[in-house]
Amino acid sequence: MSSDVVIKVENLSKCYQIYENPSDRLKQMFFNGEKRYKEFWALKDASFEIKRGETVGIIGRNGSGKSTLLQMICGTVTPTTGVVSTQGRLSALLELGAGFNPEFSGRENVILNAEILGFPKSEIQSRMGEILEFSELGSFLDQPVKTYSSGMYSRLAFSIAIHVDPEILIVDEALAVGDARFVAKCMRRIKEIQSNGTTILFVSHDVSSVRTLCERAIWLDKGRLIEYGDTFPVTGRYMEYLFKDEESEEEQLHRQIESINSKNLSFGNDLLSEDTDLTLDPKNSNFSLDARPVTHWGSCKGIIRSATVLDINGEKKDLHPWGESLVVNIELDIPLHISREHLSVAFSIKDLKGTDLIVSTTHDFEEKKFPGGSKFSIKFEFTNCLTTGKYLLVAAVENRQHNDIHYYEYFEGAHYFASLSEQRFFGIFQPEIAQRIEVLND
Repeated sequence: MSSDVVIKVENLSKCYQIYENPSDRLKQMFFNGEKRYKEFWALKDASFEIKRGETVGIIGRNGSGKSTLLQMICGTVTPTTGVVSTQGRLSALLELGAGFNPEFSGRENVILNAEILGFPKSEIQSRMGEILEFSELGSFLDQPVKTYSSGMYSRLAFSIAIHVDPEILIVDEALAVGDARFVAKCMRRIKEIQSNGTTILFVSHDVSSVRTLCERAIWLDKGRLIEYGDTFPVTGRYMEYLFKDEESEEEQLHRQIESINSKNLSFGNDLLSEDTDLTLDPKNSNFSLDARPVTHWGSCKGIIRSATVLDINGEKKDLHPWGESLVVNIELDIPLHISREHLSVAFSIKDLKGTDLIVSTTHDFEEKKFPGGSKFSIKFEFTNCLTTGKYLLVAAVENRQHNDIHYYEYFEGAHYFASLSEQRFFGIFQPEIAQRIEVLND
């Protein structure tokens, strides 16, 4: 294994034997001729490499094999076939309570887990104060962990994992049970660990978190590795798959795999490079859709004719100053057989990691009567409060009849543009803010 590769998975599979009756298991031990069980492949022939310092997200629906994969990487589950190799100290947050002795106190479990990881006992005892402070368990650290709530389990597990100097950190949905403040604290610490060059495997159902933290993503479905690549396009195609409802799951997945293999979308390579010049042709008024979207899907593709970010004069520009008025213009050609009753037109502005920053839809407004004809445009006007950076526009046409949104068309990456402010701002948004100073009476 190359020194740059810290996790290598080769043709990894895990098969479980499912017995209908407990007695069938006993019969199988003594009578091998007849198979009395059904095979369930939790993971099948997965292969990939993760390099030192990479942060990789693992996405997929429940039952896709994410936890099984992580358990085999950690060594807590033995593969049926294939090989997994790791280099460096590995620390993992798997299912709640994994590796804990419920009769031991939190403090004793800290020492136990550290020793399992090969971390010196004297070293972990010297860090006990830091672990206690981060976990915020107080006197509960000396109570048996069987008395802990799920949130307390999560706090202790995360605190141990980050204080044993891991070279590989694995997080499997363990933060989902924490309160919002502690989750934010953990995410901030993960970013610190990330900046120190630690390799991170991060499992989450929250695609926004994966896009925020990870450079690359692995998509699993029913034990199969569907795609491994740059986070934004992989998560985009995964979201497309989740929102599809016109085909069977097998048809969807087959079509997705064919699309991935044939197109191998590059996510607008030159548009997203660090030295891209987004000021080219600022007066261009040829409204259109970008030829290199991140994702483009829907049950009625082609009804979005153009989607662009304009200035207040109606000119399409790729560079917009902070504080000026912006207009998102979406031109449509919607067949008359599509009912207007539950029709909604939406836009989103995202950063280049795919995080939604500004979202609006006609569904949110009381006045949303559409013209009688098929061709019309929707304009959303607002003040540009985006700080200096690069962004992209998403346009979508939706059916809002039910809670689960149906997408007639979803175009992610319709227009790539930049925002520029002369002042130095912190954060992502900087609205115009008024202030006043008042003298308080004693």
